[in-house]
Amino acid sequence: MDGWVKKDQVDIWEASAFSFIDSVEPCDNKGMEKDFQFFQFCSEGLLILGTSVRSIKKWGKMPPGPTPLPFIGNILQLRPNDVLNSFRKLNRKYGPVYMVYFGTQPVLILNGYDVVKEALVDNADVFGERGRFPGLLKAFSNNGIITTNGERWKQLRRFALTTMRNFGMGKRSIEERIQEEAQFLVKEMKKTKGSFFDPTFYLSRSTSNVISSIVFGNRFEYEDKEFLTLLKLLNQFAKLFDSPLSQEKQNNTSIFNDDNLVMSTLNLFFAGTETTSTTLRYGFLILMKYPEIAEKVMQEIDHVIGQNRAPSVEDRSKMPYTDAVIHEIQRFADIVPMNVPHAVAQDTEFQGYIIPKGTMVFPMLTTVLKDPQWFKNPYSFDPGNFMDENGAFKKNDAFMPFSAGKRICLGEGLARMELFLFFTTILQNFTLKTTKNPKDIDISSGLSSGNSPRSYQLCVQPRY
Repeated sequence: MDGWVKKDQVDIWEASAFSFIDSVEPCDNKGMEKDFQFFQFCSEGLLILGTSVRSIKKWGKMPPGPTPLPFIGNILQLRPNDVLNSFRKLNRKYGPVYMVYFGTQPVLILNGYDVVKEALVDNADVFGERGRFPGLLKAFSNNGIITTNGERWKQLRRFALTTMRNFGMGKRSIEERIQEEAQFLVKEMKKTKGSFFDPTFYLSRSTSNVISSIVFGNRFEYEDKEFLTLLKLLNQFAKLFDSPLSQEKQNNTSIFNDDNLVMSTLNLFFAGTETTSTTLRYGFLILMKYPEIAEKVMQEIDHVIGQNRAPSVEDRSKMPYTDAVIHEIQRFADIVPMNVPHAVAQDTEFQGYIIPKGTMVFPMLTTVLKDPQWFKNPYSFDPGNFMDENGAFKKNDAFMPFSAGKRICLGEGLARMELFLFFTTILQNFTLKTTKNPKDIDISSGLSSGNSPRSYQLCVQPRY
């Protein structure tokens, strides 16, 4: 049965559940008692699902979607090992706005630039809540910036932005820290002396050191044991930090307690390390797949920057091709394809449907970054998506790797600065090589629910 659960189906579920529960009596036989408990469990599940669906339907017209089953919802349509393709199939079948069930929880799925923009930008207040997703709560609890809502979230986000600005965000000092770290990365890569290595840890150490210099005031040596331990914990998604701040430790009702400050620091580390380093790693693989593109970037670097100084942020405006390539890497890599879940703050009408307060929402960034109305050949790598006919850089409104609206990534400015400076510094110094022929390099994602490049071995050869 396609579309939302029909009223007749709900009536059947409720009638069957009530009839069964009323007609079956418990007995003394242990075997039969177990059977009774099992069937009672199933019947009560049907009753709960039917009642839940009926309570949601009272709001009016709901979005279409596959019929949920008791207890498991739409798990049969959402294969755990192929989540993104599952959502793409449902998108093709039900359109840009549809509803699925995670267990018994209704979830609104938004697809394409027009729909996602309408939700996150045009209706930012309504769709600006954070969804209560179990995975997020397990990782970050209910503290910090990522998982909180309301006044707590506003104060913590404002505090983080103010603190980062005070530490140099958007100023020359942050650029100098990134430039310095990029040179440390070059020095570390030179030690490989032309041998092949996995670039994952090299890049995560560099990007993590940038956020370390902001949060802690200094960087770590690459072989520092504490730093390595920190990165391992970060990569394992089980990180613990001792907060350097003690404001208001005894005030349990304060927003600025140890739990919130430690978790906010963790949020900054995770967002400032993993996504940027993964984008860099994906980008280097793409450039090895297309050496002609890498060559054009290096030619632009040589023409604008040369070899006698480090790249700077102000160079970007003079390097339209390089800027376009970096934007296309972010678009194609599509690091957070499902976005971080949102929630509806109040009952609202959206795209002709009624969405109840508290409904979880997934604004699918992958369908924005690969929207065929905004990008020609959206599943191919093409820097031309960000260049006009005169070879100048061209903005594209559907470029949303950092999301949009009230929950846009607060580290967007830092990430954009890091990506430009790290990419240009590495390509200023090295030619990239790998173990495979370019035509045999697979640049498709290696994961199902999040995008990450497949493992590869990198060799860097000094250009001069």
